[in-house]
Amino acid sequence: MRQKLVAGNWKMHGNLGQNRSLLEAVRRSVDDFPEVCCAVLVPYPYLAQTQESLQSTRLQWGAQNVSEFASGAYTGEVSARMLCDFGCRFAIVGHSERRALYGEDSGTVARKFKAAQAGGLIPILCVGESLDERESSLTEDIVGSQLDSVLNHCGAASLAEAVVAYEPVWAIGTGKTASPAQAQAVHAFIRDRIAGQDGAIAAELRILYGGSVKAANAKELFAMPDIDGGLIGGASLAADEFLAICNAAAGSKD
Repeated sequence: MRQKLVAGNWKMHGNLGQNRSLLEAVRRSVDDFPEVCCAVLVPYPYLAQTQESLQSTRLQWGAQNVSEFASGAYTGEVSARMLCDFGCRFAIVGHSERRALYGEDSGTVARKFKAAQAGGLIPILCVGESLDERESSLTEDIVGSQLDSVLNHCGAASLAEAVVAYEPVWAIGTGKTASPAQAQAVHAFIRDRIAGQDGAIAAELRILYGGSVKAANAKELFAMPDIDGGLIGGASLAADEFLAICNAAAGSKD
């Protein structure tokens, strides 16, 4: 049985005071959901604060990005080993905002995926299509291509120590969300695509949904057989909302 994962992506939000209150509120209740892996993915400057706050709890944490390089003259970059110094467990690679705003193509994402694992992190690989691509019936072509880049560069075995997050770009920050059936269809496609190379790894792979998950829709989404939790954006910035999503994950069945 795949353990549900609920990971809050804070994006570029928060300050030391707000973070302290949020972390304290979440860590007080995380033990209510022992069957769920809960994590927060915070901006680089707040990793030390997060480590100090969470190191004795069940909550895990990670970063929203990672360099494709292990070390060297790469001003402004942060390596996987550096993130591990702050107790990070996860790092997002290929988030749609990184692809769209910073020009990260699938080759760059694959290299970041490999570097994250080499440095001791679990990459959360984001894949997803735009509204134009969905309306042009290109969802599987786009998502398949994004997956194939990592499979070809790193091999199917690399996904044994990874997480995939399906984030339909048209449902991020827009208030829209894919219906549970729409999300399930893409999650099933992802699992089938990987099963074509390794069925055992595909069966155990956690695939998260990352399109405007909220307490109000989490239960229905997480009840789908191939949705193994969520990559949560804005809703993770409110402790009550994030904990309600964790509760929905705890109550769902594989």
